[in-house]
Amino acid sequence: METIIRLTASLGIFFMMISWEYIFPRRRQKIVRLQRWPINIGLAILNMLIMRLTIGSMAYLSAVYASEQSYGLLNQLALPEWLSIGVTLLLLDFAIYGQHIASHAWPPLWRLHQVHHTDLEFDATTAVRFHPLEILISMFYKVLCIFLLGANPWAVIAFEIILNAAATFNHSNIAIAPALDHPLRKLIVTPDMHRIHHSTLPAETNSNYGFSLSCWDRLCKTYRAEPTATQTTLLIGLEPFRQQNELGLIQLLLLPFKKLRR
Repeated sequence: METIIRLTASLGIFFMMISWEYIFPRRRQKIVRLQRWPINIGLAILNMLIMRLTIGSMAYLSAVYASEQSYGLLNQLALPEWLSIGVTLLLLDFAIYGQHIASHAWPPLWRLHQVHHTDLEFDATTAVRFHPLEILISMFYKVLCIFLLGANPWAVIAFEIILNAAATFNHSNIAIAPALDHPLRKLIVTPDMHRIHHSTLPAETNSNYGFSLSCWDRLCKTYRAEPTATQTTLLIGLEPFRQQNELGLIQLLLLPFKKLRR
């Protein structure tokens, strides 16, 4: 049931965003969808199959087990459930923010995470462009956080849904008026904010790491309000990979095992 809930929510927000960006796009894309989408969606399907056959429900089951065994910080405190859920959502979001920074700073993790940044355009399908090994490592990291925190099981389901929805939303090529985008940024990560993170300029790539809440970038001094270029002209991807055609699915799977190009 937990898997069905997450999958239904993910597909719903995905189709909503690709419809929105088709009708009201933020940027004119130079690489046609037919060239990129089969690669990104192919990775997504591969990742879903791997997770379904291996550790797909581990986050929720770990939270249930931690609750039953009274493991973790929150299970030692007599907190009302609403507060336990709120703290779980908040701290897990910060944990993912920290993981994202580590994925850029530590070369072994960057080898995997660079697959996400080799996309030369930026739309809803970019949100699912991850190497399977990074997905597996991320799950084990979340399980560790869940045990240490004693995360509320219902909050873990909600967090997985929110994380997927937020990633799809803030990677979307949708037009949001600045008058609305700027107030939204005070709370959540918007596409214009996260697009800067996908810039070819290292100073911009190493900013705006948040996925859901925007407060972590502001508090940890990694926030960047605008790119050097404009939102409609900034170059997307990693500079070394812009000199060649879009990488295929097999090339992306093998990329972490090749010579690292910084």
